[in-house]
Amino acid sequence: MMDADPLSQPEPRDYLEPFRVSVHQILNRVNQLEKQVTEVEQFYESTDNIQGNNSKGGSLVKEKGREKHPTGTKKPMQDASHTEAAAAKRMQELMRQFSTILRQITQHKWAWPFLDPVDVEGLRLHDYYEVIDKPMDFSTIKSKMEAKEGQGYNNVREIYADVRLIFKNAMKYNNEKHDVHVMAKTLLEKFEEKWLQLLPKVAEEEKRQLEEEAQAQLDIQLAQETTYANKAKDISTELYEVDMQLKSLKEMVIQKCRKLSTQEKKMLGVTLGKLSLENLYRALDVVAETNPIFQPTGDEVDLDLDAQSDYTLWRLKAFVKDALEEQEKVDEGAAVNPNDNPDDKRNKKRRDSGDSSGKTNPKRKKLSAL
Repeated sequence: MMDADPLSQPEPRDYLEPFRVSVHQILNRVNQLEKQVTEVEQFYESTDNIQGNNSKGGSLVKEKGREKHPTGTKKPMQDASHTEAAAAKRMQELMRQFSTILRQITQHKWAWPFLDPVDVEGLRLHDYYEVIDKPMDFSTIKSKMEAKEGQGYNNVREIYADVRLIFKNAMKYNNEKHDVHVMAKTLLEKFEEKWLQLLPKVAEEEKRQLEEEAQAQLDIQLAQETTYANKAKDISTELYEVDMQLKSLKEMVIQKCRKLSTQEKKMLGVTLGKLSLENLYRALDVVAETNPIFQPTGDEVDLDLDAQSDYTLWRLKAFVKDALEEQEKVDEGAAVNPNDNPDDKRNKKRRDSGDSSGKTNPKRKKLSAL
């Protein structure tokens, strides 16, 4: 009975379980770090888009307030909220001043047609809604000004636009000689005069709000960048620690590797000579990876298996075993051409594989497994 191939003999695996557990833990940690890296990358990819939308002003700050931010942005977000609240308070003061203008206009003797919604049915204005897209009156404006926050006006210009709409609707529906048209035109002129007195304050406040909102957004952006920069630094540190764990694990594995017997080394040298040219180069690279002194260059390479570490030999043994199995599958699946010359096929096989001593023809790298 022939002895079993040493390369295919199973090795005790009980001692491998702790290593499997350690590798599994490391893989889980690496997966978590990959997710964090993706998060950091997505932030920096979106930075340009965020900066490009800064012209949106306050709406951007409010949208940001609804998003989930890193812990480091808490204070800038709070500052932005306080700044926004102060701006809203100043705008309320302007709206209070604007209400004085409204009171003066609504107390005019010609204001009565515009105080309440137009009685379309009572006045039999059957085409009114065909002409007027958005009806408006002072009672509607007053109700909206007194409405709860979020349901009423946000700034003075919105009220200004609705007041103008009242008079524009009246002038649009009634011809120039109609009393209502004349009354609306006269009140609109008086209203515009009073509005021009308040307008500088409104413009100044709007400019201030834009500047404050831009600064708030910049502070949030800088805080985010700082947070993600620190996060990237922490990830780098953790990746280094993972690398150290892998190196430590590698050293432990090396210590656990038993020495190959003389027979196993001899068999390994024989099987190296059976590798294809491509796999032979890869096998030499395996040795070079773990043995910096070994240089797989030149036309002829002397590979002293006795001079290699146990770790290198075990890696080489595993690679050769897998490579030969793969070569066997390829050979079995290769189609046979009846026109092929048997001598040519033998010569090709000899060129690809070399003889059992590991020697190759001059056209390929020579390998001497000592």
